[in-house]
Formats: sequence, C-alpha cells, structure tokens
Amino acid sequence: MESTAPASKPIFSNKSLVQLMIPLVIEQLLLMTVGMADTMMVTTAGESVVSGVSLVDSINILIINIFSALSTGGAVVVAQYLGRREPENARSAAKQLLYVALLASLSLMGAALLLRAHILRLLFGDISPQVMNSALIYFLLTAAAYPFIAVYNAGAALFRAMGNSKVSMVNSLIVNTINIAVNAVLIYGFDMGAAGAGIGTLTSRIAAAVIIGVMITRPTLQVYVDDLFHPRLQWQMVKSILRIGVPAGIENGMFQIGKLLVLRLVTSFDVGVDLALKGSAVAANAICNSVAGFINVPGQAVGLSMVTVIGQCMGAGDHEQTVGYAKKLMKVSYLAMGASCLCLFFASPVLVPLFNLTPATAAVAIRVLRSCAVFTTIFWPMSFTMPNALRAAGDARFTMVVSLLSMWICRIGMSYLLSPAWGFGLGLLGVWLAMYCDWVVRAGLFLIRFLRGKWQEHQVI
Repeated sequence: MESTAPASKPIFSNKSLVQLMIPLVIEQLLLMTVGMADTMMVTTAGESVVSGVSLVDSINILIINIFSALSTGGAVVVAQYLGRREPENARSAAKQLLYVALLASLSLMGAALLLRAHILRLLFGDISPQVMNSALIYFLLTAAAYPFIAVYNAGAALFRAMGNSKVSMVNSLIVNTINIAVNAVLIYGFDMGAAGAGIGTLTSRIAAAVIIGVMITRPTLQVYVDDLFHPRLQWQMVKSILRIGVPAGIENGMFQIGKLLVLRLVTSFDVGVDLALKGSAVAANAICNSVAGFINVPGQAVGLSMVTVIGQCMGAGDHEQTVGYAKKLMKVSYLAMGASCLCLFFASPVLVPLFNLTPATAAVAIRVLRSCAVFTTIFWPMSFTMPNALRAAGDARFTMVVSLLSMWICRIGMSYLLSPAWGFGLGLLGVWLAMYCDWVVRAGLFLIRFLRGKWQEHQVI
C-alpha cells in the first residue's frame, strides 16, 4: 500500500522511542503496586479485612480497565491529529476525552455507591458478614475515586499521545508514595483496616488527578486543555473516541470477567478429585499470576508506545513508516520479554520458595511458571502488544471480536474441559494450558491481519 504523504525523515528517532518506552516500563511496575499495597498492608487487620479488600479490588481492576480503554480511544484520535499536524483539532479532541471520561466515571461511581451490596452478592455469592462489612467500606471509598482515576488516565494518555511518558511515570511514583504513607498512618497507627486502605487509595487518586489535571492545562504543551468548565460536546470527535474506546472497553471488561470465571473454577480444585493439587491450586495460581504480571510489563509498555507511534504515523498518512515502526516495536517487545522469560524459567526454583509455600504447592507453581515462560516468549507479544498497533490504526472492532471469541472458546471453554470434573486431571496446569491456547489463536489471527494490511484501511478522523 503506497503512502499518501511520504515522510522525508523518520517520524520517531530511536532516541525518542527509548525515551517513550523506558518511563512506561517504570510506570507499569509502579501501577501494579497500588492494589498490592492495600492488600499487603491490611493483612495485620485480619483475614476478613484482607478478603473484603481483595474482592473489591477485583471489581476495581475491571473499572480501571474500562477507563484505560476510553483513554486509549482518545489517545488514538489525538495522536492521529498530531500526525496530521492539526494541533487545534488535537486540543479539541483532548477536551472531549476528558468530558467523556468524566461522564462515564460519574455514572459508574453512582451505580457502585447505590448498588455496591447487590454487586458484591451477585459476583461473590453469600459471604460472611465480617467480609461483607469490610468490602462495603472499601468499595464506598474506592468508588468515590472513580472520577479521579478517569481524569488521571485521560491525562496520562494525552501526555503519551504527545510522546511524553515521563509525566505519568512521575505521577505514578507520587501516587504510590501517598497511598503507602496514608495507609501506614491509618492502618498501623489508627487500626482503621479497610477504611484506612480505602482512604489511602482515595487520597492518592485525588492527588494524581489534580497534578495531571493542572499540568495538562499549560499552554506551552503541544496539546493542552483550556476553558474546561464551559463544556461543549463535539459529537463527531466523541464518536471517533468511542469508535476505539467502546470496543476496547468491552474487550477489557469481558477479559476481566473471564478471569473471574476461571478463578472460580480454580477454587473448586481444592475440594475436587485432583488429590495431587488438593489445597494448593488457589495459592499456586495466585503466585503465578503475580509473577507473570511482572514479566509482562515490557510488552505492556511497548503496547502503550504503539498507540502513540502508530497513531501519529497513520495520522501523517505514511503507511510505510506505520508498518516499519510496528515491526520495530514488535522486535523490541520480543527481545525484552524473551530476556525476562529466560530469567523466570531458570529462576523459578529459587523464586517460588520465597513465598513460603508447601512443597506440593511450590512444585505446582514452578511447573506452571516454567510453562508460562516458554509460551509467553513465543506468543504473548503477538497476542497483546500487536493488537495496540491495530487499534491505533482504527481496527478496534476486529481486535475485540477475536479477543472475545478466543477467550470464551479457548480460555474459558478449555479450562472447564481440562478440569478434573471432565476426567482429564490436569488441574491448575490445565487452566494455564487453556490460556496458552487462547494466546496461540490470538497470535495467529492478529499476525494474519497485520500481514494482509487491511488494518491500515480504517479512518478514525
């Protein structure tokens, strides 16, 4: 496919790509610790508090992913306008993103505050009064933070669309510091349990939103927001944002729901027929998910970079550079994740005992982590980094359909098929094998889509 506006020089230098990606890696690592800090610090308050906080965090992750998807839609639109060298339209799109994010977050906050008890019972069934009380308190405080999370995500996405990821990295550091400090005072000093964790989260989210909200109004920026308190929706731009954000939001939301369904299956292994895994499946699965989350960070950072780089190239109408940068960033993702997975494969026997697991649980965790290292190296980047290139070009509906079908058929369907209830006896390893099957299908379909080039034919703006 010929470029409609060939660039005389590279749109992004190697130096600018490195400056974009390294802060994103650090930011992703910092963001992973926010929820973990709440859970870890409330362990002193008792099991019911830990359970309540953990249950609500699984819901909050779903909500945050929806905000991230909307922000991705806005970032794609802004990046494409910047690629077209239309800064005025980019600034208008930035303002529309903030309005959409605020409206969505206020709606979700209202629903959570009014229906939080019903939501908890619907998702988790009958839970003990002590756990429910802690969950309700924590849910109340963290739901109040939804608008601030939405503003932060939108602001961070706008800075990334400009190629500046340092701002969100520094902001994440501030969020973590405030969250941990407030948690320490209220949980350890005043014995406030779930309320202390919730106040810490709310305070840190407010600070993050205020800081990034003030920074995005600076007129010296390439994209800034002004006159925010005189709202005027521009429906064409809103539609462009939602055309990317809604499919991505559905994809992210259903992905988290699928993970909850698989987790529910894993809990049944403890009382199931798989005696070799009896009492160890849930603990091993939790450890493996935590470790796997860290080794995925390089690929996630490259995926976020894709939105900026591919978005600007598509906006400039330079399809040759679009494909070239997509290939280059995929190589970076494979190299970075290959290195981290190689370390994980050989370090698993040393790493797992640090969690003080029983020998049976440790053996299961090591086996799963080593299989994860192998399949992540080969299939994860193509399954989860590559789709961001397609989304940045406007091909969000295709990625949504593939992801949903693959998840429900492979990850969820095969997890139940390979469970002890069907006689296969693979237990936890069967669940992870089903997940790998999901990755293989996604990777194959996304690679075919990329090579055929049809993803470049979409028009976002």
